[in-house]
Amino acid sequence: MCVPPVMSHSGTAMLVDSNFQAEGGMCPCPCPRTSPFRPPNEIASAPGPNPWKVILVLEELHIPYEIKSIKFQDIKAKPLIDLNPNGRVPAIQDPNTGLVLWETGAIILYLVEQYDVAKKLTYETVQEKSHVQQWLMFQVSGQGPYYGQATWFHVLHSEKLPSAVNRYVEEAKRICGVLEKGLTDKKWLVGDKMTVADLAFVPWNDRLDVVLMCPEESKFDSFPQVKAWHESMIARPSWKKAMDIRAKLMDEQGLMWNGMPKGVSNMDEYQANIKAEKDANAEAEAFT
Repeated sequence: MCVPPVMSHSGTAMLVDSNFQAEGGMCPCPCPRTSPFRPPNEIASAPGPNPWKVILVLEELHIPYEIKSIKFQDIKAKPLIDLNPNGRVPAIQDPNTGLVLWETGAIILYLVEQYDVAKKLTYETVQEKSHVQQWLMFQVSGQGPYYGQATWFHVLHSEKLPSAVNRYVEEAKRICGVLEKGLTDKKWLVGDKMTVADLAFVPWNDRLDVVLMCPEESKFDSFPQVKAWHESMIARPSWKKAMDIRAKLMDEQGLMWNGMPKGVSNMDEYQANIKAEKDANAEAEAFT
């Protein structure tokens, strides 16, 4: 019997009960062990979209999990850097298998292989399963990086660089165009049901208005298929629960919607504040 993975977030530990239905509390995976099921653990930072891709999958599979929340300034420090040398979130620790894993695409594929025995979010057939993986790889290599760079240059970078903003905004539109074509005459990207391929796009698409620098109500104006697809997923209890958790963690850390502390307008100012806090702590320790 395996214990579910744990997702970590900045500083706070939170156990989330996803109404796990395994008989007798035993693990749903096909492992030979018979020990009680234990929740996986995710290490994450609340502001960014990537941790919430994994949370959505855990919620949809009704796997209890624990969030270990860390602050932005601790992402490239211990203990996370010991788990993920790339210094990015999320990472998971699964006490059921002893596995530590980072990169959202790898984490999602692991969760499906290990715990989705009913194939709720994937398929049995080689063709359909491969297409699910194809779209998931498109999300992690296309949507995430381009949306992220657009957001960086538009919202977080201290210097305004119109050429950089324009490049990544246009790339984000191109990504939406690929999705629009992929959803032609279809409700889901692969087959006749929602899969991890669909869910992975939700967190970044939910902030498309920030990426495209447009009003929230018009962000999908050129992409009606994407709009219907996205709205069908954010109406699900899994998304609403994930965003409630995110809002609680953001509030605990005094963060605005963009991940910045209240009263801070750009990343240079944020990093200066972090440095000042570290220097003050070091000076205090020197006198103790």
